Amino acid sequence: MVEIGAILEGKVTGLTNFGAFVSLPDNKTGMVHISEVSSSYVNDIHDHLKEGQQVKVKVIDVTPEGKISLSIKKALDNPESDEQQRDKPKKNGKPRNNASNVWKGTPEPKNDGPMSFEDMMAKFKQVSDEKMTDLKRATDGKRSSYSRRK
Repeated sequence: MVEIGAILEGKVTGLTNFGAFVSLPDNKTGMVHISEVSSSYVNDIHDHLKEGQQVKVKVIDVTPEGKISLSIKKALDNPESDEQQRDKPKKNGKPRNNASNVWKGTPEPKNDGPMSFEDMMAKFKQVSDEKMTDLKRATDGKRSSYSRRK
C-alpha cells in the first residue's frame, strides 16, 4: 500500500503536457503534475524528464478512488516542509512568497473579542472607500491644474 509522505523509486512511463506518469512498486501508477517536477518553472516537461527514466518521488496524495499524486521536487535529499520553505527568507531578507502580503484582517479588538466577517468586510469597505476618495482628489487636482495651463 502506498502511503502519503513515502519516498519511492519509480520509472517514468509516459509524458503529457500536464505531467508525467510514473510506475511504482506493487504495479501501481502515479502522476507527477508539471508543477511538481522542479522547483523552477517548467515550460516543457520534456526538458526535465524522459520516458524510461528512473526518478525518486514523494507521495503527496492518494484519493479514495486510488489516484496517486506524486512530487519529484519534494523528494529531494534535503526536503523542507512547505511552511519552512515559505517562511525562510531569501538572500535579500524578504519572504520567499507573498504569504506575508496576504490580508489577515484587522487585529482583534482587545475588549470585544474577535471581529465577525461582516465587521471585517465593513472595515475593509470603509478603508477602501477612503483610499478611493483620496485617489480621486489627487487625480482631480492634477487634471484641473493641468487644464489651467493652456
